[in-house]
Amino acid sequence: MTNGDLRIRLEGALGSGVVDTAPLPVGFGLTGLSARLQDGRHVAVKAKDNARSGPSLALEGYMLGELSRTSDLPVPQVHAAEPDLLVMDFIETDGGTITANVERDAARLIAALHATPRDGFGYARDTLIGPLHQPNPQSQCWIPFFRDERLLYMARAAKDEGRLPAALYGRIETLASKLEDFLTEPPFPSLLHGDLWTGNVLVCGNRIAGFVDPAIYCGHPEIELAFTTMFGTFGDAFFEAYEGMSPLEPGFHELRRDLYNLYPTLVHVRLFGGSYLGRVETTLTKLGL
Repeated sequence: MTNGDLRIRLEGALGSGVVDTAPLPVGFGLTGLSARLQDGRHVAVKAKDNARSGPSLALEGYMLGELSRTSDLPVPQVHAAEPDLLVMDFIETDGGTITANVERDAARLIAALHATPRDGFGYARDTLIGPLHQPNPQSQCWIPFFRDERLLYMARAAKDEGRLPAALYGRIETLASKLEDFLTEPPFPSLLHGDLWTGNVLVCGNRIAGFVDPAIYCGHPEIELAFTTMFGTFGDAFFEAYEGMSPLEPGFHELRRDLYNLYPTLVHVRLFGGSYLGRVETTLTKLGL
């Protein structure tokens, strides 16, 4: 889609002329723009050339809409969500880093998201993590859901794509058969943002300006908290504040955090290849497998 075609699509979808645009970094081969409209709106745009190739941008819009509809998590309002076009509010940031004060603000927001009981694990429809399919059949038990729809699903896909060696897949199967030895059921399902790495956390001053690029489903809060440590998004200040509102059971930081991070690590194995296999190997060894 050329910039001229995209401009015409935007004006038709939003009912306002485009005054100015600037490139906006987005991943996975998408076109990104910051656009200012004649009616004063400032929007962020994602677009792709072929509506039939790859995941639908309408699904990302759906996930943002669900977070907005069912929680108080700050996410951008969606103005248009089509298979090849997503338009949402542009979230103003100041380029600041995630400080201890920002971590505490994030903890307050994420703890509130997790504190509301949901009806079951999974979701009303399948979602995405990055560009990858994320199955969400609804379940009343967390451990079988995590085993089948997260750990084994992503490991099997990585093996079938030639990204995960058969020997490592076999060790993951062994872990899957023993998950009850390591994990516990939460008191209730919680709605999760699902992809809380640093690039999806937008900051302004000493607060969170917004969260973007979700991978929503209902699950155990611990898998979300684990993901925040995978690339060092949040640290001690976040966990001290979060646990002041919602204490964690013993053993999360020592063991369950690494086990839960097998899921996003397998996502990265599929997306980026063998450089992440060492993390899989290290975790399985730590678990005695």
